[in-house]
Amino acid sequence: MGEVRQEPAYLAIEYLHDTENYPISKLCTALRIPRCSYYKWLKRDKNRNELLNEQIIEWIKALYIEQNGILGYRQMTIAINRNHQTHFNKKRIRRLMRALQLQSVCRKKRGNYTPSTPEVTAENILNRDFHADKPNEKWLTDVTEFKWYSGQEVHKLYLSAILDLYDRRIVAYKIGSSNNNKLVFDTFDEAIESNPNAHPLFHSDRGFQYTSKIFRAKLESAKMVQSMSRVGRCIDNGPMEGFWGILKSEMYYLRKFTDEQELISAIEHYIYFYNTKRYQKRLHCMTPMEFHAVA
Repeated sequence: MGEVRQEPAYLAIEYLHDTENYPISKLCTALRIPRCSYYKWLKRDKNRNELLNEQIIEWIKALYIEQNGILGYRQMTIAINRNHQTHFNKKRIRRLMRALQLQSVCRKKRGNYTPSTPEVTAENILNRDFHADKPNEKWLTDVTEFKWYSGQEVHKLYLSAILDLYDRRIVAYKIGSSNNNKLVFDTFDEAIESNPNAHPLFHSDRGFQYTSKIFRAKLESAKMVQSMSRVGRCIDNGPMEGFWGILKSEMYYLRKFTDEQELISAIEHYIYFYNTKRYQKRLHCMTPMEFHAVA
């Protein structure tokens, strides 16, 4: 029983020694583990459960490296079960990740809301009803900001995107150096071009692009009903804000970008990854495009 209780510590010593070349003696001292006990554990005859844990650990390490450390234990559990047709529970994966001292490198950052003077407004018809029964029933949209650096000089990029509430896929997006009407209008036009028969409820915040008369005319031409968040209520557009948080914590906040094209490529690569490779529990552990295809 003692060896079982100490197994997370033994696994941590083994992993750190193999990957970081830390001396076993120092690791044992730090974790208050007698070296003789560790070597006894290392030379033991492994039972079936221990052998299975070793296989899971190899899968964890491979996925952790492949996805640049962005997978927490929940996403790791889904990925392992999907990739290997297994049914491990998240508690087991969390325990093994803790033993390996692996955790998601993601962190969150909050932005500020800047009000604008609208030409036209719409009621909050969506009213935080984030459920949809079919694709193209409800679309959300927003624009977010990124920064890249050239020495001490700060440059900005803007990403406009449209998200489908049914399958959480990114329907269309555009990247530009200016947060202007063209960025939003081009995003909308691309979404319509790829979904010509779509007439969803279209929800946004009260940004100046969405409250313009020109954009209202585009919505009416596409036979869409407009819905808007209340002033200063980001939660009214919660899933869109949630996507920004995921994108930035899993890609943008992990590094400092010093080249515009590098940042653009990183955004494009992440959106492709999100749509086609990032499993979501709410989508029955499928990717947005898989869930969309089933529908």
